Amino acid sequence: MITLAHFVGLSFVLFTIGVVGVLVRRNLLTVLMSIELMLNAVNINLVAFSRQLGDLTGQVFSIFVIAVAAGEAAIGLAIIISLYRLKSSVNLDAAAEMKG
Repeated sequence: MITLAHFVGLSFVLFTIGVVGVLVRRNLLTVLMSIELMLNAVNINLVAFSRQLGDLTGQVFSIFVIAVAAGEAAIGLAIIISLYRLKSSVNLDAAAEMKG
């Protein structure tokens, strides 16, 4: 039987992979995918604890997180396209040069 500990463990592994992807990778597309992975890990926790407590609040909140993630993906894709057109690269170092 799958218990709450299994869901929390899976969520921890996914969140850790996401954090490592954000910290280690230099490609903007990979960083955005890692952020999506971290948001999905949070959604797993929300739904698992919501089911454990018998309350729908966590499941409703996870729908809002999914909506925010969809908006983040759309805006992130627009930023990636703009950066590629300007610098011909999606490397984060090229984006850091645009600050100053």
